[in-house]
This record gives sequence, structure tokens and C-alpha cells, in this order.
Amino acid sequence: MLTQYKMTVLLLAGLLTGTVSCKKDFLEKNPLNSVSSQIFWANENDVKTGLAGVYSRLQQNFLGYERIYLEGLTDNAYLLPGNSNQNNLPQMATGSISAGLGGALPNMFSSPYRLISSCNYFLDNVDKAPISDAAMDVYKAEVRFLRAFGYFELVQAFGGVPIYRNYFKLLDEYKIEKSTREEVYAFIQEDLDFAITNLPDIKYNGHAVKGSALGMKARVLITQQKWGEAVPVLEQVMGTASGKFKLSNDYAALFKTSGQATADVNSEIMFATQYLGPSNPHRLSPGASGLHIEFIRDILIQPYKDLADDYEMTDGRPASESPLFNPLAPYANRDPRLDLTVKLPGEVWRNAAGVVYDSPSAPATGFLVEKYVDVARGPFDQASAVSTDQDIIHLRYADILLMYAEAKNEVLAVPDASVYNAINEVRARPGINMPPVAQQKYNTKDLLRDYIRHERRVEFAFEGQRYNDLKRWRIAHIKLPTLKDPANTPLVFEMRNYILPFPTTELLNNPSLVQNEDYK
Repeated sequence: MLTQYKMTVLLLAGLLTGTVSCKKDFLEKNPLNSVSSQIFWANENDVKTGLAGVYSRLQQNFLGYERIYLEGLTDNAYLLPGNSNQNNLPQMATGSISAGLGGALPNMFSSPYRLISSCNYFLDNVDKAPISDAAMDVYKAEVRFLRAFGYFELVQAFGGVPIYRNYFKLLDEYKIEKSTREEVYAFIQEDLDFAITNLPDIKYNGHAVKGSALGMKARVLITQQKWGEAVPVLEQVMGTASGKFKLSNDYAALFKTSGQATADVNSEIMFATQYLGPSNPHRLSPGASGLHIEFIRDILIQPYKDLADDYEMTDGRPASESPLFNPLAPYANRDPRLDLTVKLPGEVWRNAAGVVYDSPSAPATGFLVEKYVDVARGPFDQASAVSTDQDIIHLRYADILLMYAEAKNEVLAVPDASVYNAINEVRARPGINMPPVAQQKYNTKDLLRDYIRHERRVEFAFEGQRYNDLKRWRIAHIKLPTLKDPANTPLVFEMRNYILPFPTTELLNNPSLVQNEDYK
């Protein structure tokens, strides 16, 4: 059960904080310094504990709930200056990107490598455990899926990076040259193919399953614009989705703890970073925090008007073309996903007792984030922070459908019914009920491509996908400079920013690592 698995991760949180001190360094520094690997891998329970330790790495920085702050590098959101959770991320949005930048940039590099290091330690030692070959292959497949996820994060951000296939025991083993972008993608696919072959073909239950790996492989392929290879992978997920994956009937519940525990919502989730309050919420130290406090009390991230205006009217037309648009109430009669994603001007939040909750100060953009906010858990203060434990979704079935529409549209000379059907399925989910795509209007590959990109924006806003979408479409340098933040500072995205510089600290630690060309 999902809850049982979360309890295992919670146990590992105890290991990380020293509750079981003899195993603390297993996950933190050099496991061989503190744990006899022969003793630790004595039985399958040890393997499960080690596996939970690997999964717990997903809670760090942009692999966990702070992934949503990547929206601040896009046209979706403004990041409040002084955000201490990810220092310098607001500066990156306005063009201050250099190797010496602290905070967010090193976190983008180090957190995936911490995950990868834990994966490699697990893979290098798990064969010592006396378990069946079949069970062993499943455990390895889960960890290789997670390792692929870590390298995918790195290659999207930095291009070619060093590939570590094993846990390095000596410092010199760390000091290697970066592999090419193509070599990193090949290694990712190698891990994902192993995962696809060996993971169980069941519903997602907190552990990676075959559908998780297929969906991630499809995302890896479309990021490389390998459209023809992505289509059959996505069709495999869609063809076996019945009984395993489907769209939830409640869009808002996808992003709330209470909803994520239900079978209907969980059927759409295919991979997520998990949390469990009160001992393992989004953040306990330094200073209790998490999305509720950061979204509502501190308003560290705020939706741009540009995003709100991009949602269609309920007749499926842009506001500029719809008779439903009323300039006196510009956000009435909109795609319901707008009001489920953004707290609109004048909107009042009340819990079941009728208590009103709001931000103590007005947002600079005029909007607050609503997605992931559970009003029933207010007031949003330090005392209630321990209940902020919504899982952060990395992959859900709606993405399978929209990736399929995108890839199939690129393969075909003229879009066919399968492309429109995939988009319409996402739009028509109960509670959203948006009309089908206007085929007469979006009847060419180019027009439908732009529409699919629009649909991805409104469907996945504040899920941390927009940044990598803009980059893989190679339109970030076109779109972002058209906007200004509330301080009237233009957003900046230069051509060199499609990959980031390696942090100076990493160059010092690894003399074999050569800085990316445009940042030398």
C-alpha cells in the first residue's frame, strides 16, 4: 500500500537524522566508513531500507517540492527577491547566470548527483543480500530508474556531465571528464530499458513501475526530438492504461494530500516525490515551512498575469476572440483549470468552518498560487507546517496523452484524429469539460504544435515542467524577453542559457571537468 511505503521512507528520515546512528552515514557520506556492507545487506529488510534511503533523496531541492520554483525561470511566475530557499534563482530569471552563482545553481548540480551516488552505492552492494534473482531484478530496476531520472535532470540543465556507473570509494575516482550529451542520454536510456524490462506492470504505488519507466523514456525521447521513437513507447502506456492509469475525475485533488490518497486520483499519478506529515513534511528545518507557507504567507512565488490571460474561455476560444469575455470580470467564464491553479483577484478562501484565509500582504503580480494549496489545512503558519505533505508529481497520465499528441503531430505531415483525441481527452476530464480542439482552426502541423504547447502550459502550470519545455522547444530566448517582472525588470534568456555553467565549486573539486563553452 502507498501509506505503508511512505512509512518506510519516514523510517529512513529517522536514519538520516541519526535516530539509528549506526546507519546514518549509509546515506550521507561514505557508507563504508560506518556500516559493514556484509552485515547491512543481511536480508531483504535491509534491501528495503536501503531502497527507501535512495527514494528519500528525491526530497532534496528541485527533486522535491522546491521543483515548483523552476516556474520562476519561465513566463509563468515571479519569484520574490530574497527567497532564501533557493538563493539567486530570481537573479537567474533576469540574466545573472555565472559559474560563481551560489544557491540554486549548485543545487541543480549537486542534488541529482546525491541521488545518483545513493543509487550507485545500492547497486554496488545489493547483490550481497540473499534474495531471489527475480526480486533482485525488481529492486535494481527501481534504482536504475531513479538513477536515470537524476541524469536526466543533469543533462537538461548542463548538457554533457560526468557519468559515474559505480559508487566511488576514492576521491580520484570522482575526478573524471564529462561525457557528451549524447553519451549521457544513451546511459539514461540503458537504465530505463532495464527498468522497463524488470519493473512490475502494475499501478503506481509509491515505487517506480513499468509505466513510470515507459513514461520517463518517452519524455527523454521527445526532449531529444526523437518523435518517431517516442510514439510507440507512449502507445504502449496508453494501450495498457486500462486498470492501471487514467485521468482523475478531480483535477484539484491531484495536488492535495487527501486527494492523493484516493484510488481515483492515484490512478493518474505515475511518479512522484512523496512526503508524510508530521515527521516528514516538506520542510522541518531550518524553520518549519513548505508550500502552504511559502505560497500563501510568504508569497515567494506568484503567477504572472501572462499565465492567467493564456487560459481560454469556456467556449474554447481565446479571450480576444470570445463573446464570453467581459473586461469588467476578465477571469470569469474561463477554463476551470485557471481557478484551480491560480487564486484570482477578489477570490475568497474559506475552510469548512467559514474561516477566511489569505496572504498577509498583496502579491506584486496580483495573483497567488492555488495549485497544491489545501485551504482545509489553514491557517498557514509555523504550527501547521508539519501537515504540508502533498506529494510532488513528476509524471502523470495527462502528460502521456499530451506527449503523444505532440510526438504524433511531429511525425505526421497532417495531424490525424489520434492527435486531436489525445488532447481532447485531457480537456474533457470531468470537472474541466473544456470543448474539443477546433480542428478547422488548428488544421496544420504548425498551428496544432502551438496549440499543444498552450495546452501543456495550462495543464501543467506550477508543476515544474515549463522551464524544460521552453528549452526543449528552443523558444525560451524568444518568449521570455517579452515580459517584465513587477519591478519592471525585463526577463533575460540568452542563447547560451539553454545549458547552464558548471558551478565553480565543482570545477575546483574536479579539475578534469571543463567548463561549458559559453561560460569560459
